[in-house]
Amino acid sequence: MLEPRPWIRIRGLYGGFPQGMLDRGETPADYGINAIWVGSGSLDQAEIDRYHKLGLKVFVEFNSMHEAGYLKEHPDAAPMGPDGKPSPAPHGWQGVSPFHAGYRRNRMDEFRRVLTEFEIDGIWLDYHHAHASWERADPVLPDTDFSATALEQFSRQTGIELPTDIPSAAKILLGPQQEAWTDFRCGVFTDWVREYRSIVNAVRPRALLGTFHCSWSPDENDGAIRHKLAIDIPAQAKFLDVLSIMPYHARFGHHDDPAWISRQTKKLGEQMGLKGSPEERLRIWPIVQLSDWGEPVVASQVETIVDHATQSPATGVMVFHWSQISQQWDKIEALGKAYRALRG
Repeated sequence: MLEPRPWIRIRGLYGGFPQGMLDRGETPADYGINAIWVGSGSLDQAEIDRYHKLGLKVFVEFNSMHEAGYLKEHPDAAPMGPDGKPSPAPHGWQGVSPFHAGYRRNRMDEFRRVLTEFEIDGIWLDYHHAHASWERADPVLPDTDFSATALEQFSRQTGIELPTDIPSAAKILLGPQQEAWTDFRCGVFTDWVREYRSIVNAVRPRALLGTFHCSWSPDENDGAIRHKLAIDIPAQAKFLDVLSIMPYHARFGHHDDPAWISRQTKKLGEQMGLKGSPEERLRIWPIVQLSDWGEPVVASQVETIVDHATQSPATGVMVFHWSQISQQWDKIEALGKAYRALRG
């Protein structure tokens, strides 16, 4: 049995308003839940008020670099491959170029609208990385984004001259200038986070800014978190309040090894110099898998998953995701038992 862990302040549920609990004459608090995450396209102020009155924090998931519908009217915003052609969407995960000025305005305007119109407790960036499909045991990580705008900005910023044709430039950027190219791309994604932070500060300064963060450590997959996904989490963290690492153990081939969850969280803590102490500004709140995505997750495993998700340096936790596990109430019951034990 889990024992109380008072340092775990957030016991969350990702995936929408849990109406099914209310329909049963219960509340999320009956299951030890004190926070929910809802997609920015599913917000309703009356529902937010309802859950606030029930004592829950309401956080929002915001789609950063995966608003594929934008490409229908702006095909020039597609990420460009090293062959000079739009990069195909790996496993259907269609990213958008971070160098497209119109797309950046679109996302920042929508981000500001959400924070302005809804009284939320925080907002989390989702898919804030380069065009890729990494949420699986066999990731597909194309090299992007070699648009003319990106190449021009790189040369202007670094002073490194490039050929005018994309294939020749890409060969240099993926070869002798790979580190400079990686640093440049990471800097662009970090600058997006800086702008998101400025909007939070201006519009709803008491709201938290979080990110759903790739579960790889810097040395895994040949450094792909930087070279492929263009994530420099120490740089981004200067503008963030919460890192929600995504160690989906069953999805990533660790179905029989849930301790992988706590190992990955510990690695992130070591990288960031975090121990989960109350005085630390930056927090780690993992999001862990209870839904059947990849290998199935059985109810008897829920307590172990929650155990590993709430070991230091974590100070909060959420589970993925409501829409599926609401059809598997034995998992909800097991989650409630675990969360109530943490709460004490």
